Amino acid sequence: MSDSLLQFTDKGIFCPPANIYLDPWRPVEKAIISHGHADHSRWGHKKYITYQGNIPIIKHRLGKINTSAVDYSESFHVNNVKFSLHPAGHIPGSSQIRVEHKGEVWVFTGDYKIQNDGISTPFELVKCNTLITECTFGLPAFKWQSQAAVFKDINEWWTVNKAEGKTSVIFAYSLGKAQRVLAHLDTSIGKIYTHGAVENMTEVLRPQLTLPTTTLITRETDKKEILGNIIVAPPSAHGSVWLRKFTPFVTATASGWMAFRGARRRRAIDKGFVLSDHADWQGLIDTVKTSGCERVIATHGYTDIFSRYLGELGYDARTENTQYEGESLDKNEESTIT
Repeated sequence: MSDSLLQFTDKGIFCPPANIYLDPWRPVEKAIISHGHADHSRWGHKKYITYQGNIPIIKHRLGKINTSAVDYSESFHVNNVKFSLHPAGHIPGSSQIRVEHKGEVWVFTGDYKIQNDGISTPFELVKCNTLITECTFGLPAFKWQSQAAVFKDINEWWTVNKAEGKTSVIFAYSLGKAQRVLAHLDTSIGKIYTHGAVENMTEVLRPQLTLPTTTLITRETDKKEILGNIIVAPPSAHGSVWLRKFTPFVTATASGWMAFRGARRRRAIDKGFVLSDHADWQGLIDTVKTSGCERVIATHGYTDIFSRYLGELGYDARTENTQYEGESLDKNEESTIT
């Protein structure tokens, strides 16, 4: 197998025969974009190529940009290199990027998850020779519950809080995770209120998704009308003056990191729900095994541990440094998006 089809450079993942980059982190002439999160979709490229459902997202985030849309599984050629985008299941509009040239196939997964979240186009396995994969949760300790079980717990938590006369506040990143939470909240319990960042992104995604009615919190919103209901807000709202005016409230975070003991306590969160938009350990392993690949390149997460394990299984596995950041508990969701 050749190392020349995709190369890791200081600008991003580069395809020399096509003179194009995949999710570059520095400005380039042409970029194929896997999804709309800030670490994969950056401002400054002269031309963006992405899945058609991702275009409203990146235009909302990046402003006026030059975009070209393709559909899932639609092939397009750049200098005799064949590309196609395939569902990654990570968030709405997310894609894996398949690259084929001279009989060799590489797949760049971007960020992905195997679990069907009910709002994203489900993950599609793409056969390849070389797989470039994230491993944000590339430890055996990460094993996700069923989504139904997690949302049963979330709705029961909201019900208890309401009975105790408290407002429920759940922190979820404004792109992807927030809409996943919204789609599965039980509206028979009460009303859903949103922070402006969540509401703005939700309005961008509403034409593509079936989502419940939400009410934007404004300066005129009376906290008495919110009492006992639920607020969906970005992590950046935690500890803010904006949030304090809604006391009494109980807080929760929806994140894969809630699987770690102490993560909730370190963040001073009342409740943690293990809910990630990334593959768990078994999902990562299953993807590698069923892709048919011979070589694996791990780009972000527990790269050393994951690649070492794959080497023990007989794969040609290595790591590469990128500026992709995976899921984080950082308050600044524009620096790391889950």
